[in-house]
Amino acid sequence: MTTRIDARFAKCAAEGRAALVTFVMCGDPDLATSLAIVKALPGAGADVLEIGMPFTDPMADGPSIQAAGLRALHGGATLAKTLALVADFRKEDAQTPVVLMGYYNPIYVYGVDRFLVEAKAAGVDGLIVVDLPPEEDSELCLPALSAGLNFVRLATPTTDDKRLPTVLRNTSGFVYYVSITGITGAAIPDYSKVADAVARIKGHTSLPVAVGFGVKNAQSAREIAAHADGVVVGTALIDALKNSLDAQGRATPATVQAVTDLVSDIASGVRGARRAA
Repeated sequence: MTTRIDARFAKCAAEGRAALVTFVMCGDPDLATSLAIVKALPGAGADVLEIGMPFTDPMADGPSIQAAGLRALHGGATLAKTLALVADFRKEDAQTPVVLMGYYNPIYVYGVDRFLVEAKAAGVDGLIVVDLPPEEDSELCLPALSAGLNFVRLATPTTDDKRLPTVLRNTSGFVYYVSITGITGAAIPDYSKVADAVARIKGHTSLPVAVGFGVKNAQSAREIAAHADGVVVGTALIDALKNSLDAQGRATPATVQAVTDLVSDIASGVRGARRAA
């Protein structure tokens, strides 16, 4: 079965370019603004949407994304409302892939079977659940694949050739390579090492490899897009959103455009990259 994620990466490859994958947190700073941002992202140049599922203890996230999750939770965001946001987005966009990203606890509490049924019905295409290792595939990964959802795995600089086959075994859609060791938004990657890492991962899989962490602007996106099948940006978008808020942390008339302007800039870098042979 070909998913929207498969189709979009294939389309970008046919165009000779990397895909731009954008991350925003559902409900940040409020649900209405969040929906407006998500609806505007494809037009700004996003190829795949990653939407964060707010959680109280996001241990793999840096300060910016942690703060986004807290703003969302304070604004009333829940897992059910995250699924509703995707369903609202799908009323106007049937093509753009949507990946939900987050942690297992909210899904476990919601109920795995119920979550998968409702996620599929809402129009979700894939999941990234950062705290479920391959050894726990029976918990969510295998049921998600059976439900027709892609299950995207993370690989890092410390994922060696011995570990990679285990990580990739039930991965589908794409592989998300985290180009630095540590939390999100923490440092700038070494682009030469990114190229080597992508090549190493591709020695184990035919899936597209998307690279994230450290993408802040068109130039950094262009550097990564030259070597990867996808470029992931998250923290920079969250920071642009935060900087547009008023003193009380509420959305302003500039909030949606602050995010989409940065996405347009980064998209220009992705599309302007010279792909490595």
